[in-house]
Amino acid sequence: MDPASFIGIGAALFALMVSMIMDGGNPAALMAPTAILLTFGGTIGAATAGMLMSDAKGLPKILKSALTARVTPPDDAVAVVVSFAEKARRQGLLALEEEARQIDDAFLRKGIEMAVDGSDPEEIRDILEQDVNAMKARHRTGAKFFADMAGFAPTMGIIGTVMGLLHVLQNLSTPATLGPMIAAAFTATLWGVMQANVFWLPIANKLKRTSEVEVRRMELLLEGILAIQAGANPRVVEQRLLSYLSPKEQEAAKEAREAAKSREAA
Repeated sequence: MDPASFIGIGAALFALMVSMIMDGGNPAALMAPTAILLTFGGTIGAATAGMLMSDAKGLPKILKSALTARVTPPDDAVAVVVSFAEKARRQGLLALEEEARQIDDAFLRKGIEMAVDGSDPEEIRDILEQDVNAMKARHRTGAKFFADMAGFAPTMGIIGTVMGLLHVLQNLSTPATLGPMIAAAFTATLWGVMQANVFWLPIANKLKRTSEVEVRRMELLLEGILAIQAGANPRVVEQRLLSYLSPKEQEAAKEAREAAKSREAA
């Protein structure tokens, strides 16, 4: 599991609470049920209204994925693909048929199976690229929802503040209560802005980033599968795949490759 979201959100909330205490405020003042209900409920409702119901049903899973999913970096795929290329080079492409059934990665398994079956390389590319595009579309939907929530949350907070100020104007005859009532009114704006910048925008950005990493990994696997089917030299396959990675990722991929060779030798 990638802990960046929990660490980042936790750090932002900690900084907010500590700064409030340092200014002499009381964090308990933020626990305003009406402001929380309006900003959270109104934001979720407004964002959902702009989606299809079929999209909205998948959002809990998308949120869980953004916060807890483990993203497999592209460099991990290099050692796997190169090992397949070496086996295909020594024993032929059909030797990968049994191993393909044991691959956990559905995208890689599908590509290897099509290559073993002798499918046309262009057909393999078209089918796998459609899988990549479908995944990108799913991720865009989730990221857009949370980005929309980040846009609606401050507005909902302002609506809550206006509602609170209307209540203040109705009670001008009791000046002693005006201060607490105005403070409570502006709590809604604080919640709206805080939601947008501490929760929803970071989650939207996390989904975009994880999608980028996964797309790059799938593109790397696609090129590897086609190179294996073409009977390319394993060293050429490795160098081709490494060109998709940054220098740091290339070093990690080489280390993973050396570790895989050590396990095979043992």
